[in-house]
Amino acid sequence: MRLKSAIWVAAYIRRCQVEGVFAAVRRRGAEEAGAIFIKVNRLDGTADLYGPAPQATIDEAQPTDRAFSAPLKAQPAPEADVEAYLSRETRFDPDVWFVETEEREGRHFLEHVVR
Repeated sequence: MRLKSAIWVAAYIRRCQVEGVFAAVRRRGAEEAGAIFIKVNRLDGTADLYGPAPQATIDEAQPTDRAFSAPLKAQPAPEADVEAYLSRETRFDPDVWFVETEEREGRHFLEHVVR
């Protein structure tokens, strides 16, 4: 059974705080199973974006782990491109979560990122 989105987001924000990185929920989604997007603001006009990995890339051995991938071709991308993508995602899925961190080096603290 997978952790509820709200619990996962709270734990992720705590992890960022432990590492000394600012993190905040920009958009609160569905408590139970809303998709989660992580924006890593590099504070130079660019950002990295991570969202749910495609279902085909999920590890069969650990189906409860959240896997992330970069939905934009360029990482880091111009911040305007990231914001446009998040806006489109909101129109498509109103239950989505957005978490933003501020990290110049681009550290994301995600356990499983599919390349």
